[in-house]
This record gives sequence, C-alpha cells and structure tokens, in this order.
Amino acid sequence: MKLQLEKVGRTLVVQISGDLDLESAPIFRDKIDNVLTEYEMINKLVLNLAEVNFVDSSGLGAILGRYKKMRSRGGFMYLTEAKPSVSKVFELSGLFKIIPLEQTNEDSAI
Repeated sequence: MKLQLEKVGRTLVVQISGDLDLESAPIFRDKIDNVLTEYEMINKLVLNLAEVNFVDSSGLGAILGRYKKMRSRGGFMYLTEAKPSVSKVFELSGLFKIIPLEQTNEDSAI
C-alpha cells in the first residue's frame, strides 16, 4: 500500500494505492492519525480509493476508526472514486450508510 497525504485548507486528502488489509491498516491508521494530531484544525477527511484493489475487515476497521475520530472532533469524512469491487465491500459492510461515497474529490467540496 502507498499513501499520499495532502492538506488543503482544513481538509486532509488521502490518496491510497494498493490493498488496505491486515498488513497495511496499521500504517494507514498511524499516518493519518499523526497528521490529524499535528493539524487539529482539520475538519474534513477525504479518502480517494481510485487505486485501491482490495479491502479486508482490518481495512474497514481502520477506515471506521478514522471516521469516528473525525466525528469526535466535529468533522466529516468522505470516500471517493471507489472501484466497483471495493464499493461492493463497503456496501455489504454497511459502511456507506454512515460514510458517503462521492464520485470525485471535488464532489466532496474540498
């Protein structure tokens, strides 16, 4: 997995490439949490999933944990550009009921 993090105003945009699974979920969690700790004014987290091929339950848990962290600080989280196979996992898990999926980063009103 490869992560690219970019702070745009009060938004953190995270481009994820590869698999988000048992091995990579802790890295994903730690890198995002470090930025959120450093920049307390961030109130929106956008995860771009265009290059994600696979997500397992550990990946779902890491995403849900970041959602809870954003909500606890009064912020929001969006997912963007998920491939159909990845979208299916989110749909079956019920995550789309709480975290919206937007077509592009711009749709999430960065």
